[in-house]
Amino acid sequence: MGRLLDVALMPHPPIMVPEVGGRELEKISATVTAARELAARVAAHRPEVIIIISPHGPVFRDAVGIWAVKELKGDLGAFRAGEVRFTYSLDLDLSQAIAAGARAAGVPVAWLDDATCQSYGLTPELDHGMMVPLYFLRQAGLETPLVAMGMAFLERQKLYAFGAALARALEDSPRRALLVASGDMSHRLLPGAPAGYDPRGKDFDTRLRELLASLDVEGILNIPEELSARAGECGLRSFIMGLGALDGHKVRGEVLSYEGPFGVGYLVAHLEPSGRDPATSLLAGKGKASGQTGKSGKAGRSGKTGENGATGAVREAQKAGESLPVRLASQSLEHYLHTGRVLPVPDPLPPGLAGRAGAFVSLKKHGNLRGCIGTIGPTRENLAQEIIYNALAAGLDDPRFPPVTVDELPELQYSVDVLGEPEPTTLAGLDPKVYGVIVSHGRRRGLLLPDLGGVDTVEEQVAIARQKGGIGPDEPYRLERFKVTRYH
Repeated sequence: MGRLLDVALMPHPPIMVPEVGGRELEKISATVTAARELAARVAAHRPEVIIIISPHGPVFRDAVGIWAVKELKGDLGAFRAGEVRFTYSLDLDLSQAIAAGARAAGVPVAWLDDATCQSYGLTPELDHGMMVPLYFLRQAGLETPLVAMGMAFLERQKLYAFGAALARALEDSPRRALLVASGDMSHRLLPGAPAGYDPRGKDFDTRLRELLASLDVEGILNIPEELSARAGECGLRSFIMGLGALDGHKVRGEVLSYEGPFGVGYLVAHLEPSGRDPATSLLAGKGKASGQTGKSGKAGRSGKTGENGATGAVREAQKAGESLPVRLASQSLEHYLHTGRVLPVPDPLPPGLAGRAGAFVSLKKHGNLRGCIGTIGPTRENLAQEIIYNALAAGLDDPRFPPVTVDELPELQYSVDVLGEPEPTTLAGLDPKVYGVIVSHGRRRGLLLPDLGGVDTVEEQVAIARQKGGIGPDEPYRLERFKVTRYH
């Protein structure tokens, strides 16, 4: 039987690494000392695998991205310390078990194998959110295979449930594991801080430190979204995933250090489970038995059987009012699933589909996302072909979901977003309801469409796009905006 040995909450500023920080280490000596102490503590328990969650890894809005390649490499060359380089093999058996357990708990997972990485334009690597904690663990003599993943912009309860599913998968495995939740606190503590200054940044850090010190998990889950957004933090979601792995256990916890001399809060904390205690579970009485029967229990199956005819009738009614791009997207997926062949491009091409543009195709089922894939710029000969192929990718290749089946076709609703030409902009030129945004740093790039539910401010929009691209708050970035024509 496997088990979770420790949860380590660790910051990841590259300046913590002596090869990067040099003399500046003196300004964060408490953080460096605490990181070394924590690494020594967890190494003494001799874990057989390190599970690491990074806010700069593969970040998705709707799913937890898990690296599923044979190995990950990384270095700190972007921080002028290219000699700090690591290579880790991945424990794919445990990774697969965690992914399966999360999906069974209703948490979408993106399984990022070589083929999926290629289709998404992702480069598998150890990002600096992983490299910095691993540096201190290696110094303590701990070098084991990894399970590596990014955090996600799912609702907090789902992130917590993911952590609990991770712990269950671990218990069913033969592995003894250390879980590292990598993340920094507010990036807006001081005037001149990398992400600007906001007085609420200090409030966020104080509240989270106090809640962690008292192990008030429910309080952490209920930190106001407005407060965390104003703080410009990047650690809360990683920490919540780590806390979920401790659900239903007695926990010994200690905040080893906190400081923020550069305007970014760095916290080091150690959480150690010490036996089961069902009374501490926030998930007890929840899940399939109380709230998910309609999705996975008998009621859900019988309900679906009774709905198919009505849903099919609704789908036929919808088709009559569909726009041309949406009709083409639905025809593309339906044609392929029925024939195994790609739908031919309409001949002659309708004027509105003859040009070239990037496009996103989204599928929903009963109001829930069922797939979304797109292209930032044109990759095909015309917009019609762009939509045809992106509809197939959304239905069959979105790593967050299993491929759509023929039986599901009557239950799907489609939308198509056609992207305008990106143009350079500044924060002042953005409006999350009107413009989509592209955030770039070198070859890394994150995109977010406009007018998305739950994204109400420019800061939230840029933060999500930046993290999707694996771009740290302390890294310079370039902004572009674009308009979208949305078809239903």
